Amino acid sequence: MKQVVCVKQVPDTETRVKVGPDGKGLDPAGVTWVLNPYDEFAVEEALRQREKQGEGEVIAISLGGPGVQTTLRNALALGADRAIHLRADGTSEPLAVARALAAELRGLGADLVWFGKQAVDDDQAQVGPMVAELLELPCATAISTLALEGGRARVEREIEGGREVVELELPAVLTADKGLNEPRYASLKGIMAAKKKPMDVKKVSDYGVAVEAQIKETGVELPPPRAAGQFVPDVATLVKKLADEAKAL
Repeated sequence: MKQVVCVKQVPDTETRVKVGPDGKGLDPAGVTWVLNPYDEFAVEEALRQREKQGEGEVIAISLGGPGVQTTLRNALALGADRAIHLRADGTSEPLAVARALAAELRGLGADLVWFGKQAVDDDQAQVGPMVAELLELPCATAISTLALEGGRARVEREIEGGREVVELELPAVLTADKGLNEPRYASLKGIMAAKKKPMDVKKVSDYGVAVEAQIKETGVELPPPRAAGQFVPDVATLVKKLADEAKAL
């Protein structure tokens, strides 16, 4: 079985971000870039399915500038067999990314295409379903369990008040939710082996796909600082402040 995991490089959630000088984006200086946490579940599940079957190939693919290769090496260190870097500088909107990924995926012949449920930087959760639509493949999003048998996938999704069971014919596109598995850490042996694993670098422009965003960000700003807290000695004072100052009562 051939599985492709589409991953994204995102700022570490512990990073204290700052608005860039132009006011239209974040300042990349001092930002720690990591593999998108939801993509970790996708990578892990692809590796587990390969281990269950005792054979197969797991390919990690990502779109972005030169720094993306660090994240792809991380996926290789976890156990992916090879990586593909789709070189495209600058920020791209979801549909442009989906078109670029679909152009590469068409020639790979994957049985399963994996994504994380969403990226933690923009939380749009659009690229996976868009790729499925472009490739005309069945898709299940935010899955929490997976069973493969006889060329079919049986998955469960958490929904409001219960769980939904979905069956799909392979090939298919799946997006992984938290709880699907417990991602592994890269071992020292895996980190050393990742340096020798192949990584193909391709230009998105070679596919004739435009990745320039059609939706332009006009401004970004941080939320205003919170006012300092106040110590209230008793309930009567608290009630008075809520009524007179906060106008909450």
